[in-house]
Amino acid sequence: MTAQTAPEEKGLFDPLQTVDYLDSRYADASPEQVIEGALKYFGDQFALVSSFGSESAVLLHIASRVSKDIPVLFLDTGKLFGETKRFRDRLSEDFGLTDVRTILPDANELQAEDPKGALWTKDTNKCCYFRKVRPLDKVLDGFEAWASGRKRFQGGVRSLLPHFEAADGRVKINPLAFWTKEDVTAYLEENNLPRHPLVAEGFASIGCMPCTDRVQEGESDRAGRWRGQAKAECGIHLSLTENTRILSSK
Repeated sequence: MTAQTAPEEKGLFDPLQTVDYLDSRYADASPEQVIEGALKYFGDQFALVSSFGSESAVLLHIASRVSKDIPVLFLDTGKLFGETKRFRDRLSEDFGLTDVRTILPDANELQAEDPKGALWTKDTNKCCYFRKVRPLDKVLDGFEAWASGRKRFQGGVRSLLPHFEAADGRVKINPLAFWTKEDVTAYLEENNLPRHPLVAEGFASIGCMPCTDRVQEGESDRAGRWRGQAKAECGIHLSLTENTRILSSK
């Protein structure tokens, strides 16, 4: 493939070639241009995945300016804060999002793996797998690409994020990859966007209620996630191979 020839023009979909193609056009583009490019390329095979967390309003607002009809996938693990669900409803209405889909874990799998709802007390990786990784993988069967709000400044494995990457036969898109914390704060303020209600209570990164803690001054935003554990990611941003390796290492 040359930089001038899109893979789809040959009737093919190869994630690696597609990433090269999109990078040649949007590697240094703005978040809005990245989303516009993804929507133009993938059409209805493109979705956003949002936690409706502390900074989610930024990506959702930018996406709504491109198209209010982009599917937004929200993983309801059954362990979320009530404030998060209400924030989902508020942002959906404020931004006019027309296709917000709430994705639930498989009831039969939960009955088999977590019948008492206490798996998180023994194995957080396995809990995340059945409540987030598996449900998302199933629903993404209908999409070739998905975007999320990950950013380099969040550190860890995110520190080298590109705008486009290939994983598990799809293209993952990070429109805000190059934004700084200051960029995010400025966008929220300039556009008068609502904040997740738990931010005012000291929560900087908000996931499931049992595994989310307040952060102290000087700590990173994600310090309150799985506090006291080596775990830093829920698993949806790891490959299926990586998830399998983590689960089998127990």
